[in-house]
Amino acid sequence: MAFGLTPLHFSQQIDWSQPWLQPLRNLGEGLAQAALARQNLPAALNACGLAAVQFVPQAELPEGVAYEAHIHQTARVPTREGLHDFFNALCWMRYPHTKRVLNRLQAQAIQQARGVQATRGPLRDALTLFDENAVLLHLPEPLWQALLARDWHTLFVAQRALWGTARCELFGHALVEQLVRPFKAITGHVLCLPMPAEGPWDAWLAQHLTPEWLASKPFAPMPVLGVPGWCPANQQPGYYDDSAVFRPPNPQKNPVVFLEKHFAATI
Repeated sequence: MAFGLTPLHFSQQIDWSQPWLQPLRNLGEGLAQAALARQNLPAALNACGLAAVQFVPQAELPEGVAYEAHIHQTARVPTREGLHDFFNALCWMRYPHTKRVLNRLQAQAIQQARGVQATRGPLRDALTLFDENAVLLHLPEPLWQALLARDWHTLFVAQRALWGTARCELFGHALVEQLVRPFKAITGHVLCLPMPAEGPWDAWLAQHLTPEWLASKPFAPMPVLGVPGWCPANQQPGYYDDSAVFRPPNPQKNPVVFLEKHFAATI
């Protein structure tokens, strides 16, 4: 969902006090103000000197050239004046190694398919879902098991106290954009790879991503406003009784397989 906002609107529309924006606030709030002052988002992004890529106006993307292939070849990211690309740029700054891996895999898949096809295929589907909608988590193991089972009562109510040792960051820039106007049903896709308890995640995460594993779509859906502390209403246990949002497992679909080796590597 693109709201089509110009840099003029960034500081007016984004509520930087929201808990899901705290990992981005120190960087993002200043960049939003710089975009307001310059009335030019790519120029404001480049002026901060924090990115491993250059941000350029969308018009610089040559006709007929795939977006991901262009970035891979030039290290230049075509950028529109709006929230969607603003949050994408913040992700490039916070997770440069991971974004490079995702971009490289996208470009290689496009090359192997001899261009962008009508159907992306399993790997490109997973890469796009990661880039747009992924949630990264460090959770105690009981919470992981509840998440994968879609046992929302255990995850958010019975074991709520365990969230005190959890860490949650939104990677997907479309997901962050949606949360500018939050509503209960917004759902992210948790990458089923437990993050380390401490330290920056970027380099560690980039080293653990392989095309074979990503093509298996190792994601678990999670309504993000169920995270304790992310919504005042979720202090009431009845908040999670809404089965239209907190959906039960679908017996017709295979459950998400949680890879023990990934959990063992992080504890």
